[in-house]
Amino acid sequence: MPSDSNTSLTQNLRIIAIVSSTFVSMLCIGMTLTVLPPWIHDRLGYASITVGAVISLQFLVTLMTRPFSGRLADLLGAKRIVLSGLVGCAASGVFIALAALFESQPGPALACLIISRVLLGVSQGMIGTGTLSWGIGLMPAPLMGKVISWNGIAGYGALALGAPLGAVIAGAQGVAAMGLVIALVALMALVTSLKRPASPIVSGERAPFRRVFRVVAPYGLTLALSAIGYGVIATFITLYYADKGWSNAALGLSAFGTAFIVARLLFANTITRFGGYRVTLVCFMVELAGLSMLWLAESSSAALIGATLTGLGVSLIYPALGVVAVAKISASNRSAALGAYSVFLDAAVGVTGPAAGVIAGYFGYSAIFLAAALGSLFGLVLCAGLFENSRRRRARSA
Repeated sequence: MPSDSNTSLTQNLRIIAIVSSTFVSMLCIGMTLTVLPPWIHDRLGYASITVGAVISLQFLVTLMTRPFSGRLADLLGAKRIVLSGLVGCAASGVFIALAALFESQPGPALACLIISRVLLGVSQGMIGTGTLSWGIGLMPAPLMGKVISWNGIAGYGALALGAPLGAVIAGAQGVAAMGLVIALVALMALVTSLKRPASPIVSGERAPFRRVFRVVAPYGLTLALSAIGYGVIATFITLYYADKGWSNAALGLSAFGTAFIVARLLFANTITRFGGYRVTLVCFMVELAGLSMLWLAESSSAALIGATLTGLGVSLIYPALGVVAVAKISASNRSAALGAYSVFLDAAVGVTGPAAGVIAGYFGYSAIFLAAALGSLFGLVLCAGLFENSRRRRARSA
C-alpha cells in the first residue's frame, strides 16, 4: 500500500495541476493591470473614470457570468468549462494586440480593449468557478480548504508575476507583443489541461440559484467588503504612484500578491485550527491597517508596506468563509455555491473601479484608499456579527 507521504504528495501534485488554470488566467489579468491603465490614460488620452470603467469591465462581466458558469459546471462538468475559459483568455490577448494597432485612433483602440475585457471577464468566470469545482471534485472532502487556498495562491502568485512581466514585455516590445504573449500562454495551458482527468458530475437535485444565493449571501457580502482593497490596488496603484511621483508601481502590486501567497502558505492551517470566523476577524484588522497606511503614505516605502499588509489581510478571508459557505450546500450544487459566493467578490471589484475613479477625480488618489479602509472596517463589524449569531445558534442547539 502507498505510504501516507506518497499519497499526500500525489494529492498535492494533482491540486497544483488543476489550479494551474487559475494561475494562467490570473497571469493574463496581471499582465494587463500595470500596462493598460497608464496606456489608456496617457497614450489614448482618456480620463481616470474611463480607465476605471474599462479595467473594471472585466470584473463586472465575470460577476454577470459567474452564476451561469457555476450551473454549467454542475451540469456539464468543471473541466469542460475551464477549457472554454482558456480559449477566451487567448482571444482576449488577440484583441489587446489589435487595440495596439489602432493606437493612433483612440475610438477603435478602446473598442478592441472593451471586447478584450469582456472576453477576459467571461473566461475568468468560467475558470475561477470551474477550477475550484474541478479540484474539489477530485479531492477528498477534508482537502476542500487546501484546494481553495492553493487556488488563491496560484491566482495571486500569477498576479504578482504578471504585473512586472507585463510591464517588461510592453516596455521592450510594445502592448501588441504583450497581447500576443497572453494568447500564447493561454493556448499552451489549454493543450496541457486536455490531458488531465475530469471530476465526476454529481447527480442530485439542482437547487434554484436564488436559493443557493440566499444561503451564501452573508458570507459573500463579508467577502465583498474585504475585496474593495484589492480592487483599488489592482486598478489604481500605478496611477497613485505616478500622482505621487514615485517609481516602481509594479512593485506595489507584486508586494500585495507576494504577501497574499506567503500568508496562505504559512497560515492556511489556522482555518481548521481556529475556525473561519476568527481567522477572518484577524485578517480584516490587518487589511484595515494596510489600507490606512496607503491612505496616509508619504513615501513609496510606506505605500509598499501598506500594500504588503493589505495582501496579508485579504489572503485568508476567501477560504475561511468559503469553506463554511460551501459546506451548507449539497455536493450536486457545489459549483453553483462557489459561483454565488464568488459573485460578491466580482461585484465588489467591478464596482470599485468606476466608484474609485469618481472619488479620485474629486478628492485625489489617496482618498480611494480611505474609502477601501472604511469598507474593511464595515466587513470587520459584519463578520463579528455573523460570528456572534453562529455562537448563539450552537449554544441553543447544545
